[in-house]
Amino acid sequence: MSIEFYNNNSKEFFDSTVNADMSELYGEFLKHVKHGGKILDAGCGSGRDTLYFMKNGYSVVAFDASEEMVRLGSEYTGKQVLKMRLQELNFEDEFDGIWACASLLHVPKSEIDDVLKRVVASLKVDGILFVSFKYGDGETIRGGRLFNSYNEETLRIILDRNDEIKTLKLWKTKDVRPTRDDEFWISALCMKI
Repeated sequence: MSIEFYNNNSKEFFDSTVNADMSELYGEFLKHVKHGGKILDAGCGSGRDTLYFMKNGYSVVAFDASEEMVRLGSEYTGKQVLKMRLQELNFEDEFDGIWACASLLHVPKSEIDDVLKRVVASLKVDGILFVSFKYGDGETIRGGRLFNSYNEETLRIILDRNDEIKTLKLWKTKDVRPTRDDEFWISALCMKI
């Protein structure tokens, strides 16, 4: 369902997200990832974050489930973006950091534990995972997309169920896109142990 939305609205989504100022979140994430390390951009969308990490000296593997976002992300970054769903992730102990910005929120709650397990398996020990979700509590369908929202309590419960990670930080932020002042996000930084 969400994949179809992104295939049909790829240009509009690209234009609305590619220039978002993510510097605060980048700073929180990268201060824990060794410089020059290998990062997985999971659900890379426009490729905005992939390009930032590459320009700052990191090796990046990027993927998205939407064929059209893969095309646009590849064009924007100059790097081949892989076409893959989070449910298909099968890397093992490969990445120093995984950036899952606004991507796991499209995973049904019934599948989140399995997907999180796959994501964590892709990290090296001491690797850092960044995740972000819309702030709230529930599973909704809006505009042809599935959204799972979490708050501090519900996100901590999900993260704590995975005994291979420890949560370093969990915090709420405002949406940085123009005209989204009333929207909030919940983010977490975790380390594989």
